[in-house]
Amino acid sequence: MVNKIILDDTTIYVEHYEEEYLNGLIKITVDFKVTSEDYHDIAVLLYRETFDIKVPERGLAFRGNIQQYSTSLTNLYKKDQVADYKVTLLEKVNAESR
Repeated sequence: MVNKIILDDTTIYVEHYEEEYLNGLIKITVDFKVTSEDYHDIAVLLYRETFDIKVPERGLAFRGNIQQYSTSLTNLYKKDQVADYKVTLLEKVNAESR
């Protein structure tokens, strides 16, 4: 079972993990919690849209982009709130391999 992913240098502990291949590219979907204390850092991270992605438990490492993401709350600046995030990441096509 996958318990965490790493986006660039940020470890995210996941509650749910799905992995599939789309046209030979890795596609993962993860669900995780974000607290009001972590909201700013996670929001800034996700705005990058492209990441070095690692899934240590699966031995995966790839460059990828956000395909979709959603959250149960859009404003976590109020103290002691927790939002459910769902993020889908797709491996980026390597332009040099074409």
